[in-house]
Amino acid sequence: MPRASAKVENAVESLDESIFKVARMRPERMLEEYRLMKYDTINIMAIGFPNGIGVNDVTVGVDGMVRLPYTGNLKLVGLTLDEARDLIHEKLSRYFKLPELNVYMKSYGPRKVYVMGNVNAPGIKEMGVDNMNVYAAVSAAGGVDRKGRSKHVQLIRQIDGVLYYREINLDAFVKKHDMSQNIALEDGDIVYVPDSGKIIFSEDIAPYINLYATYRTIVRD
Repeated sequence: MPRASAKVENAVESLDESIFKVARMRPERMLEEYRLMKYDTINIMAIGFPNGIGVNDVTVGVDGMVRLPYTGNLKLVGLTLDEARDLIHEKLSRYFKLPELNVYMKSYGPRKVYVMGNVNAPGIKEMGVDNMNVYAAVSAAGGVDRKGRSKHVQLIRQIDGVLYYREINLDAFVKKHDMSQNIALEDGDIVYVPDSGKIIFSEDIAPYINLYATYRTIVRD
């Protein structure tokens, strides 16, 4: 469970590894474990027919749903490719005898994170699925500026209406190769680099948390 040490407007500091996972620099098994997100595009192929039967370019909508012939709307967001295959097969089997069905990843949808504070180019950054980590996000924002504190980077994430945050020592990752300090990001995360002064949560972090609802509206578009 998250370790609560400070709260500002339903914000909870957490070292829980189930919430903030260490980024995998070589994601060999990423596709097997990958869970579909909005704007991902898949191809569906029914196996066992002479010329093959399938549906291409099926994109997960912003609501997490896809619309397929016969099945109507199906919620695929959050499912692995195998889980999506099983669900689609189950629905289509009501109308057809399908010996086997495969679901292929065609393209990943864009991910957006907001990099704030003392970086050279703050703002919303569109990240590739293989670069969703704190180091890559700060790099996309031009790196830490001269006043920034790379030892005290803050990562903010919303889960089920609760805002979790964690401090990250990016300096230790860069200089000491401490892999535990490079956390995997999720769509909609905020990365905040504080200045060289002492961090006061209510003054430095809370204002960004108060902007979170507006930011989430932006990244859903």
